[in-house]
Amino acid sequence: MLEIYNLTAGYGDAIVIEDLSLSLQENKSLAVLGRNGVGKSTLMMTLAGHTRQTGGRILWRGRDISAQPPSERARLGIGWVPQERNIFHSLTVEENLRVAATSGFYNLEKVYGVFPRLHERRRNMGDKLSGGEQQMLAIGRALMTNPKLLLLDEPFEGLAPVIVEELEATLSRLRREDGFATLLVEQRAEDALRLSDDAIVLDRGRIVESGSAEHMLNDISVVQKWIAV
Repeated sequence: MLEIYNLTAGYGDAIVIEDLSLSLQENKSLAVLGRNGVGKSTLMMTLAGHTRQTGGRILWRGRDISAQPPSERARLGIGWVPQERNIFHSLTVEENLRVAATSGFYNLEKVYGVFPRLHERRRNMGDKLSGGEQQMLAIGRALMTNPKLLLLDEPFEGLAPVIVEELEATLSRLRREDGFATLLVEQRAEDALRLSDDAIVLDRGRIVESGSAEHMLNDISVVQKWIAV
């Protein structure tokens, strides 16, 4: 589904991701791990089309999308849940969802089925939601684009453990039932590994470890040596 060859990208003249290569098959999940500032979010933003790519290629189902704008990537099936959530505070929950709607399996009814709390809050403005509700809305909005690949950047950051548990169960069920692929950036390494098939660890914009998520979970020291502060 996704192939990245020798990717170099960043912001302006600053290079953050350098000579990075990876691939992701249909319906698979990849965890992207590493300390703060090593390029995890930059990788996600580059795939979504929001950074300056200065080298390499990004292939989506064999098509080079390196020069495609974010809107075209979204139409092709790449959904993005940014770390900042980017909820439209001046719109209601339902308006936030409708603004991203495309034809496909996911519509308002389906998203409300996934997140009943959003249905309860559907007339609330975006700035009147709790952190957990905002994250549900960010994921629900991405689902409204009917993605084949969902980019999740720190989806559990700052959330209470009970909400994290709820979101983990929901994401696991969605992957199992609906079969889309995911790239998951998460500081909680063990949580990310439990939700993924494979994993990579980044350091200074490069992949320093890669392998099956199960193997890394069973030998967590492989990851901890790179993410320990």
